[in-house]
Amino acid sequence: MKFYIVDAFADTLFGGNPAGVVILDDGMDFPHSEQMRKTAAELRYSETAFIKPMGSNQFQVRYFTPTSAVDLCGHATIGSFVALTDAGLTSPGTGCICSTLAGELNIQVSEASILMDMGAPEVIGEISGSEELKELYEIMGISSRNQGHILSGGNILADANILSEAKTGRLLIPEIISTGLPDILLPVENEAALSAIAPDFSALSRLSERYGVVGVHAFTVNSEGGAVHCRNFAPLYDIDEEAATGTSNGALTYYLYKNGLIAENAEVRFIQGEAMARPSVITGRLSVMDGSVKIQVGGSAVILVRGTIDL
Repeated sequence: MKFYIVDAFADTLFGGNPAGVVILDDGMDFPHSEQMRKTAAELRYSETAFIKPMGSNQFQVRYFTPTSAVDLCGHATIGSFVALTDAGLTSPGTGCICSTLAGELNIQVSEASILMDMGAPEVIGEISGSEELKELYEIMGISSRNQGHILSGGNILADANILSEAKTGRLLIPEIISTGLPDILLPVENEAALSAIAPDFSALSRLSERYGVVGVHAFTVNSEGGAVHCRNFAPLYDIDEEAATGTSNGALTYYLYKNGLIAENAEVRFIQGEAMARPSVITGRLSVMDGSVKIQVGGSAVILVRGTIDL
C-alpha cells in the first residue's frame, strides 16, 4: 500500500497540519479497525486517513486518531486528495466523491488547492448561562473579564469586502455547531487573549465528553488584515492542540454567517497553528441556494514523505 505524510493547509513544508495517508491497493478492503487505529497511534499524527479507491473518481475514506475512529477530518481529507493526485488516481480539474462516515462529500481538485464540501450546518446549542460560561472560560485558562466577547466595531474583518456590516456592541457567545463534527466555538476578545489560552486538558476532556463535542475551537474576529485567527483543542481525542482543522473552521464559517458577520457568497481566511509554530491558512466559503446553506473548506498541501506500508 502507498503511504504518504502530507502537511495540509500549507504551501511550504513543516507548516500546516501533518496527516498520514494510506492508499489501499486495488481490490483490497479496509484492515480491521483496531489495526488502523494502531497504525495511527504508531504514526503519532492527530489523524491518519485510509483510502479505498472505488473507481470513477470515487473514494471511501476512514479516519483514525491515535485513540479512536472519527467520522471526518478536514485536514486529512485535503492531504488525501493531494496524495491521490500524486499517485495518479485523480487529477487537477476533477470533481471527486469522498464517502465518509459523515456522508458523501464533493471534492474539487485543482493545481493550487483542494476544496471540500462540509456537511449541512447543524446548530446543536449555545453556552450562555453564567455558570456554564464561567466553567468553560476557566477551563480554557481565560480570565473572567474575557468571558463572552463584545464586538468592538471598526477593525472587525475590515479588509474583507464580502463581509456584512459589523454590529457594534453585539455580544458573541460560545455555540456548539457541526458541519461534520461538533465543536464548541469559543469567541475571545483579541489575539492577545487567544495567545494566552492555557487549558486544563483533563478538565477539557471531561467537558468535551459531557457536551458531546470533539473539542473547543477558540477564535477572535478582532484581527488585523481581515483574517480570523483561531486555535483548536481536542484532548478527548489525544490532541492537545491542532495546527489546522477543516471541520472546525467549516463550523466557524457558519457561526460567522449566523451571527451576521459575513454575508452570502463570502470567503473567509482562517489563520491557525501560530502558537505551535506551524502556521496554517484555511479558506472557508459560504453560499446559499434555494434557502440551503453550503459550506466549503479548502487549502493547499505539501507532501513530505512517499513510501509503502505493510498492514
